[in-house]
Amino acid sequence: MQATIHRFDLATGEGSVLTDNGRELAFSASVFSASRLRHVRTGQRVSIDVGPSGVERLWIEGIGPGQRIR
Repeated sequence: MQATIHRFDLATGEGSVLTDNGRELAFSASVFSASRLRHVRTGQRVSIDVGPSGVERLWIEGIGPGQRIR
């Protein structure tokens, strides 16, 4: 699923995204840390996996092992 960064706190690594249907979902510092991204900015498009507890995975297509820019 794709979403847009809504808020991000660099100090804590926590933030939230807005899904394409307007739903705000928070992501934890551990989810951000696992993404291996160093920073994200408000308005940036990201891909997410959502589970019962919210955002479980966050990444940008084309960044990371085995990823190709399309």
